[in-house]
Amino acid sequence: MQSPIQLRGVTYAYGTGDLARPVLRDVDLTVAPGEVVLLTGPSGSGKTTLLTLIGALRALQQGSATVLGQQLAGATERQRTAIRRRIGFIFQQHNLLGFLTARQNVAMALELDPATTERERLARASEMLAAVGLAEKGESRPDQLSGGQRQRVAVARALAGQPGLILADEPTAALDRQSGGDVVRLLRDLARRRGVPILMVTHDPRILDIADRIIAMEDGRILPANEANSASAA
Repeated sequence: MQSPIQLRGVTYAYGTGDLARPVLRDVDLTVAPGEVVLLTGPSGSGKTTLLTLIGALRALQQGSATVLGQQLAGATERQRTAIRRRIGFIFQQHNLLGFLTARQNVAMALELDPATTERERLARASEMLAAVGLAEKGESRPDQLSGGQRQRVAVARALAGQPGLILADEPTAALDRQSGGDVVRLLRDLARRRGVPILMVTHDPRILDIADRIIAMEDGRILPANEANSASAA
């Protein structure tokens, strides 16, 4: 089975010419189906930039990146848009629309599928809210939910479209210990049942135990495994 993520020699810089600032340097990374991988490291080490490249939110500059079978080197905007539709994104700020209910926020993830009716989308959204323990909160708006509940809605939204990959950027940063642990364990369990890999950027040492593998970054490079283990232990 092909790996959902295969990166070789990925290098990226902000700016051009004399003003170019390297952010990623010759990054190699492979993520297996169903694997939960955490990206750790200090701020500015390139973690979020790497995540956005894998998520086709930025155009690749140098190297090779195959994500869900699509080569991103030289990909058109149309091809990158198609890949983004197959990825579930979860961010530190849940990005829920305040004027929509929890169920409507989740159903939005299905609107790009012309084969589904509104009734089908709302039914699927209700199923996903039940899966994250919010069956009774479908008609609640974001301001009526706790931080942990809002992030659970974001998890439900990310998984509603049955993505082939989950990318998460600091999903527990705004949550307390209990809520953060609950959200990431729920995300891991739901994704594993579906065989969906997760690549998660985090500074949160409280959630390291959910990972199959921890990768540490520094100065735009992935550290060797022994250094990564030392960094995560610290």
